[in-house]
Amino acid sequence: MKIVETFLKDLVIIEPTVFGDERGYFFESYNKSTFENLGINIDFVQDNQSFSKRGTLRGLHYQNPPFAQTKLIRVLDGEIIDVVVDLRKDSPTYKKPFTMLLSAENKKQLLVPQGFAHGFSVISDTATVLYKCDQFYNKASEGGIKFDDPSLDINWGMDLKNAIVSEKDQILPFIENCNSLF
Repeated sequence: MKIVETFLKDLVIIEPTVFGDERGYFFESYNKSTFENLGINIDFVQDNQSFSKRGTLRGLHYQNPPFAQTKLIRVLDGEIIDVVVDLRKDSPTYKKPFTMLLSAENKKQLLVPQGFAHGFSVISDTATVLYKCDQFYNKASEGGIKFDDPSLDINWGMDLKNAIVSEKDQILPFIENCNSLF
């Protein structure tokens, strides 16, 4: 397993060691001891899984402290453009977005620390996304940022006019008006 740092402090890409042969492949997507040896000491308490069709856009979501979540995101089937935005006001990359392709084929994972908003768009026919969380879901602490905030200029890999977005996500505020406590 290998860690690749990004330009956003504490946001890392995890590339598993994949063993393949004529039968297929095998890899460990998560091993607490391996993660600890890599300096990642997180106690995951909840797994979430979503299935979405092409054009679906989910996010940008976060939970405020004390229920803020670190997430380990991977794609089981299909392809997504994964997006995070740094909400940490004391960070030099505050309000900066990061995007990357996560897919069943590349098997990469994104470790999104507390203090970031997260979302994704589906660019394959369908996608199944699994993410581990280090805090339980807490409705009272949830917040979000509107996906098409012009100040963020996020490339979601799709025409946003055709995006399938929940009513809840359509009415989220722009980053300047969000209720982030980071």
